Amino acid sequence: MNSTKATKLDLLNVKSLPIRTFWITSIAFFLCFFAWFGIVPFMPDVVKDLGLTPSQKWNSIILAVSGTVFARLLIGKLCDKYGPRLCYSWLLVLGAIPVILLGLVQTPLQFLICRFFIGFIGASFVITQFHTSIMFAPNIVGTANATSAGWGNLGGGANRLGMPLIAAAVVAFGAAESEAWRYSMVVAGVVCFLMGLVYYNFTQDTLQGNYKDLKATGEMPVAKKDDVGFLEAIKDYRVWILFLVYAACFGIELTVYGTMDDYLQNTFQLERVTAGNIVLSFALMNIFARTLGGFFGDLFGKLKGLRGRVLFLATILAVEGIVLALFSTATGIILGITLLILFSLSVQMAEGATFSVVPFVNSKAIGSISGIVGAGGNVGAFLAAILLKSKSAIAEKAAITATEGMGAEAVQAAQSAASSAAVSSGFLLIGIIVVCVAVGVLAIKFSTATNEIVEREIEEDLEAEILTQSI
Repeated sequence: MNSTKATKLDLLNVKSLPIRTFWITSIAFFLCFFAWFGIVPFMPDVVKDLGLTPSQKWNSIILAVSGTVFARLLIGKLCDKYGPRLCYSWLLVLGAIPVILLGLVQTPLQFLICRFFIGFIGASFVITQFHTSIMFAPNIVGTANATSAGWGNLGGGANRLGMPLIAAAVVAFGAAESEAWRYSMVVAGVVCFLMGLVYYNFTQDTLQGNYKDLKATGEMPVAKKDDVGFLEAIKDYRVWILFLVYAACFGIELTVYGTMDDYLQNTFQLERVTAGNIVLSFALMNIFARTLGGFFGDLFGKLKGLRGRVLFLATILAVEGIVLALFSTATGIILGITLLILFSLSVQMAEGATFSVVPFVNSKAIGSISGIVGAGGNVGAFLAAILLKSKSAIAEKAAITATEGMGAEAVQAAQSAASSAAVSSGFLLIGIIVVCVAVGVLAIKFSTATNEIVEREIEEDLEAEILTQSI
């Protein structure tokens, strides 16, 4: 077996362990995101069926994001200790339970509890990045990480199409339409469970073998030669800058897309279906946008070393913040959609660029660092959601008070205008914060020794691959 890291992303070479791992971990991540946000297309049905209040609906969104914070922090440490194979297998099997139970809930409280625990499968992102990081060489690891994450993130958009199709299928088999959302969640949970079995049986922790076997024979994988714990990782200031970076890109993407349907309707008077399709199209940009971020991270890494990766990350993050701030002021639909396209492209590229830097902060604690940085994304989403919820709630309440006694249409129009203005001001503030974080990225430094080690590793992996191909 070839025990060297892959130096290129040859997607058709499934006989290669790194490529096989790439495909399996990407599919697992896709299914986790599909199940994590699987209930979103059915929220109108859930609100009607369970009698959710607007506040409970918002809280369910916040809880789904909050649960992931704790899971990502924990799973990174577990990956360093037990390896990605066991961690992913158990996460998929156990994570399937609340997904299935969501289809059985009868009260708003049960619904909120299930959404919180379903958020734990969002930790799958950390394992995906960890597993690809230890399978691919430094010259291509950014592209591999970004592509696996981007394709996995597609699950969060594909559910808008996939879950209604599952619902239509169960109805065709005789289920009541009012119960279709329940059966759909059960199906999604069962698929996650089965994927856990696939991950256990068809992947391997490292190129050298599984952690359990290596420990039994007295060996340890290269990345574990010197055990660097979670506490060691949190002492590195660069980890916390990257924590803020991921909060400012992935966290903001989650919140912006979560509120964009209503914002497009309120601001540009679009129909709900049209607004939903626009948001879906931006989610589908993950097919290539994240990969671009990782690709350019690797490219600047080749040109300027590790500093080049940092400079590109700072630049693309600043572009994201500026574009979001400009979008917040747009009143015309053409300009608004153009800026939204640029935002979607830049925010996803920033996510890919972030994890073109992460593997180089400390190669002996990739799991812990990936977990901390990944958790930053959900913290960012949580804080941004709280900001927009509070601003919107205050504005809408004031609008209702001001239009008291008027007709229902006048009240609705006032509410929509107030919500649009409040969310717009929130986007502007968030855009400014993102630019500030981008400036802070420049503080990330790497030693000359670290740069030399990375360059030497790239040369060794390339030489090993050429030797293997010639045999």
